[in-house]
Amino acid sequence: MDATQNNVVANGKLSFEEFKEEVLQDYELAVTSREASLIGRKEVLTGKAKFGIFGDGKELAQIAVAKTFKPGDIRSGYYRDQTLMFATGMSTVEQFFAQLYANPDIQEEPASGGRMMNGHYGTRWLDEKGAWKDLTTQPHSTSDISPTAGQMVRALGIAYASKLYRNADSLKTGFEQFSHNGNEVSFCTIGDASTSEGPFWETLNAAGVLKVPLAVCVWDDGYGISVPRAYQTTKNSISEALSGLQYDEKLDSGVEIYRVKGWDYAALVDTFQKGIARVREHHIPALFHIQEVTQPQGHSTSGSHERYKSRERLEWEKEMDCVKKLREFILENAIANEEELVAVEEKAKDYARTCKQDAWNKFLAPIKEQIQQLSTLGQQLVYEGGSNAQQIAALIQELSAIKEPIRKDVLRTTQRILKLSGGNSQASRSLRNYYDQLKADAADKFNSGLHSTSAQAVSKVKVVAPQFSADSPQLNGFEILNKFFDHTFSTNPAVFAFGEDVGKIGDVNQGFAGLQEKHGELRISDTGIREATIVGQGLGMAMRGLRPITEIQYLDYLLYGVQTLSDDVATMHYRTRGGQKCPLIIRTRGHRLEGIWHSGSPMGMIINALRGINICVPRNMVQAAGMYNTLLQSDEPAVVVECLNGYRLKEKMPDNLFDFTVPFGVPEILQEGEDITIVSYGSTLRVIQEAIELYLAPQGISCELIDVQTLLPFDTTHRIVESLKKTNRILFVDEDVPGGASAYMFQQVMELQGGYRWLDVAPRTIAAKAHRPAYATDGDYFSKPNAEDIAAVIEEMMAE
Repeated sequence: MDATQNNVVANGKLSFEEFKEEVLQDYELAVTSREASLIGRKEVLTGKAKFGIFGDGKELAQIAVAKTFKPGDIRSGYYRDQTLMFATGMSTVEQFFAQLYANPDIQEEPASGGRMMNGHYGTRWLDEKGAWKDLTTQPHSTSDISPTAGQMVRALGIAYASKLYRNADSLKTGFEQFSHNGNEVSFCTIGDASTSEGPFWETLNAAGVLKVPLAVCVWDDGYGISVPRAYQTTKNSISEALSGLQYDEKLDSGVEIYRVKGWDYAALVDTFQKGIARVREHHIPALFHIQEVTQPQGHSTSGSHERYKSRERLEWEKEMDCVKKLREFILENAIANEEELVAVEEKAKDYARTCKQDAWNKFLAPIKEQIQQLSTLGQQLVYEGGSNAQQIAALIQELSAIKEPIRKDVLRTTQRILKLSGGNSQASRSLRNYYDQLKADAADKFNSGLHSTSAQAVSKVKVVAPQFSADSPQLNGFEILNKFFDHTFSTNPAVFAFGEDVGKIGDVNQGFAGLQEKHGELRISDTGIREATIVGQGLGMAMRGLRPITEIQYLDYLLYGVQTLSDDVATMHYRTRGGQKCPLIIRTRGHRLEGIWHSGSPMGMIINALRGINICVPRNMVQAAGMYNTLLQSDEPAVVVECLNGYRLKEKMPDNLFDFTVPFGVPEILQEGEDITIVSYGSTLRVIQEAIELYLAPQGISCELIDVQTLLPFDTTHRIVESLKKTNRILFVDEDVPGGASAYMFQQVMELQGGYRWLDVAPRTIAAKAHRPAYATDGDYFSKPNAEDIAAVIEEMMAE
């Protein structure tokens, strides 16, 4: 053995035979993973799979980092991490192919049940009932998303949870299934080109400030699809560009930066072992820049890298291929001979081929069963001898002849046969029943799980009405929230709050005033101005058993976090088919105040971008507190939009402030009436009440005013259409742009609830102007619905 080999053996405390066994196992895995990539590309090009994106060229670095994983560690990665998943046991080669074929069986493809394209990994954190498993017994992977660098902000939150589990006294007992004293490392992987994205830089800056155990591995293969690194990265090196973040021992601040070649087996193992140990023990974040990585098959099956790489580059990649270099390392150091390596290679390739075939057979088997069942039922129709018997027989034969059928083929053929069958014979009824079964099965496999179905789902939270007495005090809205949050932090150790100005001054509207001093800086904390990572910080915490109340200071600035909320939080339960959840609460404030960026109501954008997240629009702070009570008993994410102009309005505080709950999807009738139904939410309700008091009631116009309370879910009880049956007139009012949330409410009631059947006059919507609201009181009055405009529209409707 040479000096390098001696060093590896000594550090690992292995005998030579043990060292040889480990190295050959690593080589076998590298060859297996490479073969899986090569086979996968062929499966796409022959039409058996739709798209392929693979991790070839990254095998050695991923095997090295996998050696540092411990039970409880968590990966937030991207679509080239197959070898890492195999090496840690978080996935298998057969599951890799099951995902390539989009097998919707969760047992065969546990990451997503076929819902995500290949290369998108994740483990199952929840049991069949939607309850948390013990996350400390093995490594776990968060569910990948495709948007580049999207995984960064989530990884920050995962790491921050480790910091809290290590340092927060409130978490020392009762959370054993989530952490062992915060010793878990958050591993984040990313391609070099994606480091150009803003979330990457924001995350590393935040990690250095927060001092969290985040290990970021950058696989640098020199290109971002076809664009060379020189066109993407300052100094042509992400580690050089980040050199100003280098950890400073004196300041105890920064990020450790390591550089190592992606083909250097010994250096990779040594670097990761030493670097990750430091991350784990001292909670100092680290960047591992893995250089000179290759990409033998190019970016994906969408094109060939020969189109943009020079002949010299292609030759260099062949020479520096990490699997080839590991083979050379083994031979040069006499760890094994040529004959032994050939045997390993044959075994690895055979295993990859077997896994591919097993995955394909399991994908096809249930479809063939459906075809057999359809053929049997269809033949019964043929035997009846109807006028279309010959056409039905031909359709059955056509379906049976498809070499690589999918469920769409079965369902479409069944529908066509039903169109031809006619009549109401037993055979026709049997086929209709089977068609309904196919539809139900498809709905479960492809459309289920947008929201939680566990015992903690929002819809299952017990409704507790607010109780008031003669002694119930009148307080400012912010004072009610402050009392609510104080009690929540005193009684629920999982709750943490953070955001801009949340800590020391208790948020700009004083909801947390004095609470940091009382409950500590870890429970209620300030952050930098970095909305994307504020959302990611809460996302990772919520995935690890905590209940963060994540504050975005103003609704207008939620846009910085919408990408994470839309692509990650909103889709998590669906894309994992109930395998992961994220009960994140985003607290923000909006609607009427002053100026373009402090009075936003982009509700149409939010409700359409965030399907899968509850959108709460309380009209006052008592109602907001009831919504928080509901959410803290549930396991679903939500955005709560408090009214900016409501914090200093007097409200009567319920005697059961800490216990009452607001049911989601159940509108509240604020005022009963006979002539017209008015539907709205939030601050606009006060404007409508002003219109009623000043103009409509004096004319004898009886208005039924309804607060929807939540936009998602929306009126699951159809209470609004019941009101419309009485009044036969309806008006939807909000302060979003025309065609925004008002149009959404209109569609829900008119189309889905069938409200059009009860109309005597044309329904109306009133929204804000198409532009952002102008500054000051006049700007607000002339930009958003005002009492006079509302009254005029209702008077017009009454005259029709």
